[in-house]
Amino acid sequence: MSNRILGLERPDNEPIYNYEPGSKRRKEVKRQLKKMKEEFLEIPVVIGGKEIKTDNTAEIKCPHDHSTVLGQYHKADEELVQQAIENSMEAKAEWASMDWEDRVAIFDRAAALLAGPWRAKINAATMLAQSKNIFQAEIDAACELIDFFRFNNYYLSQIYQDQPASSETEINKMEYRPLEGFVFAVPPFNFTSIGGNLPSAPAVCGNTVLWKPASTAVYSNYLIFKLLEEAGLPAGVINFIPGSGREIGPEVIADSRLAGIHFTGSTATFQYMWEEVGRNIKNYDSYPRIVGETGGKDFVFAHKSADPEALITALVRGAFEYQGQKCSAASRAYIPHELWDEISEDLIQQVEDLKVGPVEDFTNFINAVIDHKAFKDITEYIDHARESADAKILAGGEYDDSNGFYIDPTIVLAEEPDYKTMVEEIFGPVLTIYLYDSEEYEETLKLCDNTSPYGLTGAIFSKDREATVKARETLVQAAGNFYINDKPTGAVVGRQPFGGARASGTNDKAGSKLNLYRWISPRTIKENLVPPKDYSYPFMEDK
Repeated sequence: MSNRILGLERPDNEPIYNYEPGSKRRKEVKRQLKKMKEEFLEIPVVIGGKEIKTDNTAEIKCPHDHSTVLGQYHKADEELVQQAIENSMEAKAEWASMDWEDRVAIFDRAAALLAGPWRAKINAATMLAQSKNIFQAEIDAACELIDFFRFNNYYLSQIYQDQPASSETEINKMEYRPLEGFVFAVPPFNFTSIGGNLPSAPAVCGNTVLWKPASTAVYSNYLIFKLLEEAGLPAGVINFIPGSGREIGPEVIADSRLAGIHFTGSTATFQYMWEEVGRNIKNYDSYPRIVGETGGKDFVFAHKSADPEALITALVRGAFEYQGQKCSAASRAYIPHELWDEISEDLIQQVEDLKVGPVEDFTNFINAVIDHKAFKDITEYIDHARESADAKILAGGEYDDSNGFYIDPTIVLAEEPDYKTMVEEIFGPVLTIYLYDSEEYEETLKLCDNTSPYGLTGAIFSKDREATVKARETLVQAAGNFYINDKPTGAVVGRQPFGGARASGTNDKAGSKLNLYRWISPRTIKENLVPPKDYSYPFMEDK
């Protein structure tokens, strides 16, 4: 045990590179894209550092080009899940007892590797397998994950330094133990950074983790796992178990040693997992920590005083970056009639001008949605709007899956505020607009608050301070991340801790100290320097 306290400085956020034509970094990513398309990556299950190949595999294809097969991954079965649990428990004692400064050093090294020699590779993997353009990959797979690694280390150092008061006769300490058991990390497809953060945040706190990546993000997530191995993560601290959630999830949740679930994904899946935990609650060694960030029906609300150009840009970027496949994406907008008359032509034209195509062409703003199921679900909403008397398609509405899962960015005008696409989460490039009378601003704010079961992100556009305050107060529960004159996407680690409540999750704020508290179990230690030697108290005296 070291005789020192490591003081970590608050890190700076990782700079975002622009990848402009002719730049060195653009050329590096282009080379990686070409190389990775020509290679075939075999992705195993990894338990205790041992790579395991099974008879059950699945292909990994580019969403924007069905003919390109990037590799295949091997699926874990129930027997391998049990092996992973046992190995995780075996690795736990040594990992939990490691000096915390050695744990954080591993993730600091992972951040340095990702910022340097691994950056182009991870960005290219995210582009190819998740169909993100270079900018969306850069802000996610590189910058945000680097920030997660560095800021989690910093926040952990702050937690450890938070100690109770002592006195002349007693010494008081707070120990921040890892949870007693293992953590189950289940990330989504849409953010490589979340894929890396969900297992690593509990791990840096001293926990061992089972990492089940999303089936459509195994490619990039596996490379993050290999990055952590190169950074020095000991075998068994994180076990990598790709496969079917229906097979892996019940096996993990039924185990008495489950200590926590770190989840990002659909509301329905999270609710199912919580129900399963409830059914097993008497079997657990301790009450599992359940941390989840789920769906959203995120809004942009415009006051009549809103800046027209800023509003248009926020709608285009907020709704259509990464094909609207962000839990924070702008999916519904409330705009006063007079402002709509001013912006509608420019907004529609800008959306119609957005280029759609493969990620290798850096001039494309829109790429493919993730898979056939997403394509089918999203296009059903578009078809419903096309056929409905209560809606009108103003832009886009076309789609084609012959070569890739392409859906044109689509704007729907809803006649009623409770129209289907104003209420239900779509998770695709569809923005629905509802026009309101500016004299009914406050009533429409309440309508916005009550329309959706979610509470993730939202934005108000206004140059009127009283109107802004009214929106902030009325929509206090409608968004865990609330933006003023900005799009409702793009939260930055250390600046806008991310998460929402209602049907959007437990609001444990990824990218903040609050999230790390969920992966530790405090122990208070009191040392009495002068123990009493008489049981009696002064109040017991007669006189």
